[in-house]
Amino acid sequence: MLRRLTAFRARSRWVVVGLVLLLVAVAGTVAWRLTRDDASRFAEAATLAPKTSERFSWTDWAGVREELDADLSASSSAEELSGFLLDAFDRDLSATTALAESAPTLQSTFGFSPANIEWELFAQGKDGALTILGLPDDYDVDALRSRLEEIGFEKPDQADGVWNGGVDLLETLDGPVTPQLAYLQIDEDAGLVFGSDEAAFLAEHRDVERGESTDGIAEVVEAAGPALSASAYTGDYACSELSMSGADPADRTRGAELVEAAGEVHPLTGFAIAAQPAGDVRVAMSFENEDQARTDADSRSKLAAGPAPGQGGTFPERFTLGKVAATGTTLTMELEPAEGTFVLSDLNKGPVLFATC
Repeated sequence: MLRRLTAFRARSRWVVVGLVLLLVAVAGTVAWRLTRDDASRFAEAATLAPKTSERFSWTDWAGVREELDADLSASSSAEELSGFLLDAFDRDLSATTALAESAPTLQSTFGFSPANIEWELFAQGKDGALTILGLPDDYDVDALRSRLEEIGFEKPDQADGVWNGGVDLLETLDGPVTPQLAYLQIDEDAGLVFGSDEAAFLAEHRDVERGESTDGIAEVVEAAGPALSASAYTGDYACSELSMSGADPADRTRGAELVEAAGEVHPLTGFAIAAQPAGDVRVAMSFENEDQARTDADSRSKLAAGPAPGQGGTFPERFTLGKVAATGTTLTMELEPAEGTFVLSDLNKGPVLFATC
């Protein structure tokens, strides 16, 4: 009797331990699904990108649908989806998506599109590119797997393996689909779909995730706040792509004069420009130290309130400059776009004087 009671207690302890571990695992999944709804969901999504990523393109599709009061689902018509995308374009909320041209085919063939996914992150680097899609909580993943088999994707041996499609397969579909979805990986527990144009890169991305990095990118994507759409760059990429080096000689000379008059500017360690709910745009820049951030808050605010060589005209014609603040090593600028302007899509590529290095 004593041996049976001891065995029973031992089994009970293991059952309790097993339940605790299960609850911890479930809590981890639930935590992702809950926290991805707050103001830092862009920052959380960026932790899934490869460490080598230099450029991040973010679209919060659930937020955009809410902003535009669009009632869409996986069963919405092509006309409804097209109308939504036109509205998003008119409000400068779709400049960062990699799915615009693919949307109709994705909606009808794959069962996901900007009509029903939660968000999209497109991360690019010298080693490869990765597209990450956040699925709604009620999304039927089994139906997606069936659709992929019907399309012709090769089913992986493991549930979280790579679905091999290829660009040639995508070209057989009724409409265009971005090569970034030529190979897919599904994480059902986290509600995520990963895509790439390279099968090998996709298979290894989990081993090279950024995770909880504390670099310039982490600082600016966190500072971007509740971004509906955003572009973010590493410092080296920003200093190359946004600098005045791409302007014509006369604009470069004028830009150098304006920088000298405004004061010292320092190299960036990260840059982000993000469309906010209700129409404003926020710019975030990170620096090596707090002194540089404070110095550049002054000099770059002067540049953002003056002429825009390389872009043409002036910045005040595009936006009203609001609060400029340096917090730690991060500088933020609040911009209120002028009516009819496309501030995010104009200023997420260079040359941009106030973002020059």
